[in-house]
Amino acid sequence: MDEKIITRRDFLRVAGGSAVATALGAGILSEARGEPTAKVVLIRNAEVLGVQGKAQGEILQSMLDEAVKNLLGTKEPLDAWQKLFHSSDVVGIKSNGWQKLPTPKELESAIKRRLLEVGVAEKNIDIDDRGVLKNPIFLQATALVNVRPLRTHHWSGVGTCLKNYIQFVPDRPSYHGEACASLGEIWTLPIVKGKTRLNILSVLTPQFYGRGANFFDTRYVWPYKGLIVGTDPVAVDTVGAHLLQVKRIAFFGEDRALDVPPVHIIAADKKYHLGVSDLKRIQLIKLGWMEEVLI
Repeated sequence: MDEKIITRRDFLRVAGGSAVATALGAGILSEARGEPTAKVVLIRNAEVLGVQGKAQGEILQSMLDEAVKNLLGTKEPLDAWQKLFHSSDVVGIKSNGWQKLPTPKELESAIKRRLLEVGVAEKNIDIDDRGVLKNPIFLQATALVNVRPLRTHHWSGVGTCLKNYIQFVPDRPSYHGEACASLGEIWTLPIVKGKTRLNILSVLTPQFYGRGANFFDTRYVWPYKGLIVGTDPVAVDTVGAHLLQVKRIAFFGEDRALDVPPVHIIAADKKYHLGVSDLKRIQLIKLGWMEEVLI
C-alpha cells in the first residue's frame, strides 16, 4: 500500500492556486533525499484500558516511561526525562479538554509525576488547554509538553499535536482556512517557539473517521491501547495520520474521505520547517503489544 498520507491531487484540491500553494512552491510532495530524519515511538499495552475503558494509571506510566526511554536512548526512564527537562524549567502541559475525547487524566498525571521527579517545582508546572493565554505558567514557560488524543477533525482533517496549539492564538477561526494549512505558523510565535520538548498522541481510543464539526460516533472509535511519542511534532502527526488512514481502509475497505485532507502536516514540514512529514524518513520504533498494530 502506498504510504503517502496526502497525494499531490489532495493537496492541489485544497490549496491549488492559493497563496499557500505559492508559498510552499513547486515540488512540495517530491521525494526527499539527504534530508533530516526523525524518530517516533509507538507503544501499546493490551491491559492499559480497564472497566468501561478507563485508563490504568500504573500501566500508562510504564508505557510513557518506556517510550521516552527508547526515544532518548537511555537505560533508565528518569535519565531520559532529565535529558528533556531541568529543575529550573517552568513547564506547561498543553492538554486537550474536548469533552467527547479528552486527554486522559491518568496521562496528564504521569507526565507531571516525572517532571516533579526531575526536580521541577510543583508551583512551576500547570496543565491547561483553553486557558493557556491567561495562564501565568504558560505565559512564563521555558518548556512545554504537548499531549492530546488522536482523532479526525472537521477543519484540519486530523486533530493531532500541531492542531493542539491553536489555543495559543486569540483568533482561532483565522487558522481554519485552506484545511488549517497555516497551523505551523502558530509554532513560530514567541509563546511556543522552541519550547516543546515532548509530543504525545494518546492512541488509547482514537477516532478514525468523522464528518462535520464536533463529530463523534463510537462506531469509529477503537481500543488501540497505545501512545505515539516523539520530539518532532510533524513526525508524530504523520505517524498518527497514517494510523487513522490504515484503520479507515481496514474498516471501510477503502480510504474514505474526510472533510479535508490533513495538508497542514506537510505544510508544517515544507513551509514552516517544523519537522519531518515523509514516512520514509521517520524511524518508527514499535514496542509492546503487536496484535492488529496496523502500521
